Amino acid sequence: METTMWDEEPAVVLDNGSGNIKCGFAGEEIPRCVFPSVTGVPMNTRRSSSSSQRVYVGDEALQEKGLRYFYPMEHGIVSDWDQMERVWRHAYEQLRVPPERQAVLLTEAPLNPIINREKMAETLFESFGVPALHVQIQAVLTLYSSGRTDGLVLDSGDGVTHLVPVFEGQTMPQSVRRLELAGRDLTEWMMELLSDELDRPFTTSADREVARRVKESLCYISLSFEEELQAAEEEGINEDAKGKEPFTLPDGEVIHVGRARFCCPEILFNPALAEKPYDGIQHAVINCVNSCPIDLRRQLLGSVVLSGGNTMFKGMQQRLQSELAALANKRAAEDVRVVAASERKFSVWIGAAILASLTSFASEWITRTEYAEQGAAVLHKRCDSLSFVSK
Repeated sequence: METTMWDEEPAVVLDNGSGNIKCGFAGEEIPRCVFPSVTGVPMNTRRSSSSSQRVYVGDEALQEKGLRYFYPMEHGIVSDWDQMERVWRHAYEQLRVPPERQAVLLTEAPLNPIINREKMAETLFESFGVPALHVQIQAVLTLYSSGRTDGLVLDSGDGVTHLVPVFEGQTMPQSVRRLELAGRDLTEWMMELLSDELDRPFTTSADREVARRVKESLCYISLSFEEELQAAEEEGINEDAKGKEPFTLPDGEVIHVGRARFCCPEILFNPALAEKPYDGIQHAVINCVNSCPIDLRRQLLGSVVLSGGNTMFKGMQQRLQSELAALANKRAAEDVRVVAASERKFSVWIGAAILASLTSFASEWITRTEYAEQGAAVLHKRCDSLSFVSK
């Protein structure tokens, strides 16, 4: 028998990301807190004894020196459950609510292994004692945040890029495409570019953080990379301060960043620049669309929805629209539309927060009692799509 009135409280919404976790409550417009999905323990601590040592989580871990870092998610999938549990506990601490009090809606990556989904439920029900749970695919929530149930979601975060076609609230798993090319790869590429431009090594964790901040604050995507590169060479951008942007380091030193500003995110369209063995995202989109039923292809190209922090670069929408129109057949080219909402960095969380607040969603929660009686079967039956919304 249920012992709490959890359905009278707004649900907790947790959007798991390889780079950051976004946390908040159903019905709210933005997450209450966002922090890095990372934990750290002192370097001199043995992993086997780390349970008795202080564990730093999120921003605190990155600010502390002398730590060994653990990233519980790799390419969008949980790989270290002990550390993931610590990140979730930190999220509840930040929200200042006990997990036993409210339902939780948790997001997951497309093609998340079944065993991982089951482990999520086991951890939250048994270790955290949540009263009710729902797990939903991130791409579906992105569409829902923009009032859609059909479209092709290009979701690029820190650890992975997914291309997910969705029709009537249901994903098409056979057509989902996954690229292990995302924000973390761009940060590493920026480290190389800065090393070349500034003629100094960028190898430490502190250097990585500088590269990430430079990437997020100064980078843009050129509409024509070759023309931009030629103009930079003619203007001698990397030889003096002309055409460069200043960036202040934590110690107060000012560096000037040149062509790295547009060369860094260019690998999304041309991964070969960084010796990455992948197609550019424009080709991945076309391949994804062409793997879908022929009668849906123009419709999907007409609703390519960007999501995730790695799509926030200035020029992203225009460049992708141009590339897709050039690659699509003539009839479909006229219909190409790339949607880039200003809040797309949080679109997954926003969609989840809207969904969890709906009265019509009440029957989609899995309670502790149901989980105890039916096990993982109820999880897979109830969390596979948003088809109930599109009926």
